[in-house]
Amino acid sequence: MSEHETYWEERWQQEQTGWDLGAVSPPIAAYVDQLPDEKRRSLRVMIPGCGNGYEALYLLNTGFQQIYMLDIAPTAIEQLKNRLDVEGPADWSERLHLICEDFFQHQGAYDLILEQTFFCALSPSLRRDYVLKMKDLLAPGGHLAGVLFDRDFPGGPPFGGSKAEYETLFSPHFSVKTMDACHNSISPRSGSELWINLQRL
Repeated sequence: MSEHETYWEERWQQEQTGWDLGAVSPPIAAYVDQLPDEKRRSLRVMIPGCGNGYEALYLLNTGFQQIYMLDIAPTAIEQLKNRLDVEGPADWSERLHLICEDFFQHQGAYDLILEQTFFCALSPSLRRDYVLKMKDLLAPGGHLAGVLFDRDFPGGPPFGGSKAEYETLFSPHFSVKTMDACHNSISPRSGSELWINLQRL
């Protein structure tokens, strides 16, 4: 088990999951809601660092057919499987795939990757690697969409940042369709999140 995997597995076993919203992220729900039915059927969607995976149930319940949830912590994946067995639709395992793996080792091809508290969990030293790996995992023209923190944090994780920093980081590899203040964050994060929609070049 790598040092990174050990760290996150221990967090899950000790129930140190303060980032957990307890529900699907409202900005992600709003984005998913506006996608047409055809896209819901055809898009290959991945969520890295999926954790408790509230988005998994939301995607299942809104008609998505090809969903991939990835986390490095075995406990997170096991807990998500248990919840899906209880709360998910009867055919969830035909439409949703659970993957316990290091994001940077993962191989696949996706049309949409949803970002929800994964970027901020990584050391800033890995941000360039994150961008390159996202580009590698997305099919040409694919989208990376979700929320990034627009503030700094003492210590970390989470690790914060700014719009200017993110634009510099992503723009060589992605067309920035949207990178603006999030208008539908949960109350504790109001005014401190950016909504991003980036298209792979």
